[in-house]
Order: sequence, then C-alpha cells, then structure tokens
Amino acid sequence: MTVHGEREVVPAATRAEAARALKDFTAAYNAADKAYDPALDADVVTGSLGAVNQAGLKARHRISPTGNSRHQPLKLTDARFVIPGKAGWPRWFLADTESNRDADAAGRTSRWLLAFTKAGPDAGWKAAYLSVVAKDRLPALAKDAAPVAADGPGLAVAPRDLGTRYTQYLQNGAPDVFAPGAATSEWREARLNTRRAGFSYQYADQPLDGGAYAPLGVATADGGALVFFSSRHFERQTAARGLRPAVDPDVEALLTGEVKSTLTKERVSSQLVYVPKKGSGKGRVTVLSRLPGLISAKGS
Repeated sequence: MTVHGEREVVPAATRAEAARALKDFTAAYNAADKAYDPALDADVVTGSLGAVNQAGLKARHRISPTGNSRHQPLKLTDARFVIPGKAGWPRWFLADTESNRDADAAGRTSRWLLAFTKAGPDAGWKAAYLSVVAKDRLPALAKDAAPVAADGPGLAVAPRDLGTRYTQYLQNGAPDVFAPGAATSEWREARLNTRRAGFSYQYADQPLDGGAYAPLGVATADGGALVFFSSRHFERQTAARGLRPAVDPDVEALLTGEVKSTLTKERVSSQLVYVPKKGSGKGRVTVLSRLPGLISAKGS
C-alpha cells in the first residue's frame, strides 16, 4: 500500500528521526557556539530562533573573532517527543528536554522546548522555536498530540492572530486578551515609563506570522492549546542636540550607519503561550516564555 504524504494524515516524524534531529541540532549548536561561527549551525535553525541565533553568533564573532573561550557544551537530555500527525508540508514536532544550562540556586530546573520544522520531503529538520519554561507551568497535552489549525475556531484566540493581537496590545493596550505578566503588562508599562534626560524613546511592533515564522500549536488536554508564535520589535532612541546614544559592544557589532543622534535597535522575539478553549472561563492567553534577540541596529 502506498501512502501519499501530501494527502494522508501521518506522523510528522518517527521517534528515531526526531531524536536524530535533536542530536544534530545540539552538535551543530555547540560547534557554532564554540567557534562563534554562524555558518556551523545555519542548516539546523530557521524562523525566529534562526534569526536570533545567527545574529548573535555574528555579533559575538566580531567581538571575539578567535571564538568562545568560555564555551560549555549544551546538553539536552530526557527528551520527550510530541509528534503531531499532519497531511502535506511543512511538518513539525516538539522536543521537550532537560538542559544543563538553567538550574537556579535552589537546584530547580526548567524544560527546554524546541519546535522543529521540515519544509518538504527532501528538506532537513530545523529548529524554529526555543522556549524555556518552568516544569510546573506547562499544561498537560492532549494524548493524541493533535496539531491546532491556524484559524483555531475553538480557541479564545486563533494561533494565526496571536502575533497581531500581541503587537497591537504592546502598542495600544488593546485588545487586552493576554494575562498580566513580565512579557505583557509589565513590559508595556516599562516602555511607557522609560525616562532619561535628553533622550526620547519610540517603539514599534510587528507580527511575524508567515513562512518559517508561522505559529505552531498543539492541543492541550483541557481543549486549549500550547502555541509558539513570533514578533518583531523596534526601539528608537533619539538624543537632544549635543548628546549621543550610547552604543554597547553587542549593538555595535550589528550596527550599520553612524550613530549621531539616533539609534534604532531591531529585535525578533518568540513566545510560547497557553491559549484557553473559547468559553472555558479559564481567563486570558498566558505567556509562558519569551525569547528575544537583537538582530540589527542602525545609526543616523
């Protein structure tokens, strides 16, 4: 019997294939981090994780061209794979892992969640999203690992709308569909109240929701969803006459133009959120993790 992957709903990957993808990612990530060479893991990252990873390595290479003298290999263990079934391409799966990077002073650890995507039958698996979440904050997933459609008709907010709703909220405070927290109300309040004599600050936010940046969601046991989505954020600092914005080394490494009176920083951010079922009474969308990274800077 022939199974046509473009029509039949099949698992996105075998567990052996998923384990190999995670192993390949970890090896390439470590090689790139040790050498500060973005070319060494460019083939295993994409989307918002790829944008942040590649820009970060580029900046660190310019600062330390001989490589990372403090490199400590990343180890991802206790991998639990969530492999949704899907017809056609792209496909994706989730690796829920333990990391050697995040134990706090009390020994508590978080889970590292990596979402891998594959664009077509002849493409390789690439990590598109990374989120770090405390174990007790992760909701139980549905047993069938069902993927969530982009339009998510049964959810409080559809996955395809999360980037737009998030950036609208940061700009205008509405629609207020997100639970209060560090990545929502507290961040917005901090931006509104940024003050420094002689300087003004402006912010712009844009959704990233197409291609490699498309949201990825899997159903939770209570009818909600765990969803990854991306966004882009700009911060412009303008100095009064006679002053100049300070330029840190990591910003200077990605800088184009000359900083005379204005410095504009561009960041890409990925979010992992819990979206409740529509009408469930479980409140608003909760941001479980946010991973931002500087990808460019421009002076004028």
